Amino acid sequence: MVFDFKKEYKEFYMPKKKPKIVNVPVANYIAVRGTGNPNDEGGQYKKAIGILYAVAYTLKMSYKGSYEIQGFYQYVVPPLEGFWWQEGVKGIDYSSKQTFNWISLIRLPEFITEKNFSWAVEEAGRKKKLDCTAAEFLTIREGLCVQIMHIGPYDDEPESVALMNEYIEKEGYVNDISHTRLHHEIYLSDARKVSPEKWKTVIRHPIKKG
Repeated sequence: MVFDFKKEYKEFYMPKKKPKIVNVPVANYIAVRGTGNPNDEGGQYKKAIGILYAVAYTLKMSYKGSYEIQGFYQYVVPPLEGFWWQEGVKGIDYSSKQTFNWISLIRLPEFITEKNFSWAVEEAGRKKKLDCTAAEFLTIREGLCVQIMHIGPYDDEPESVALMNEYIEKEGYVNDISHTRLHHEIYLSDARKVSPEKWKTVIRHPIKKG
């Protein structure tokens, strides 16, 4: 059976439309960093997405070639994710997308090592004729967070964030967004194929005891 992160880890990938507190375990990712408006054609963000998927699918399909990854099992490439922040802004200012800093990511199965990752970056670059050297192997320990399933356009996310903030206040927690703990989004819909009012996005914020 093909391993699917969304099905195996529903707690982290398929939350309800109500806020919930979760303790997110450490995980490894393919990551590309950048700045600017993600909607810009030919911008850094769209180039980053191309790199992420080139490396992700090189690893996923490695079993069909001569390169052997120890402990490999077939899996569905996990959904695209992103960490977002702006200098001098607590939270996210959606009206000023050109000031975004971001880390775009795709989660890696636990059996993928840094050595496997380095091979995939080189192999993807060779096969796709694409410079993938911006990709990095990134380990993230998010820890205690609040999350919610947001349905609708990204610009409407403040409504869901408000629900999260109300919930954690009642539960005795406070928001812990900082330069090391960031606003996190997981994209469950293909924005090219699904209308904006049906987009599903997991929003996750770090928290701590109040």
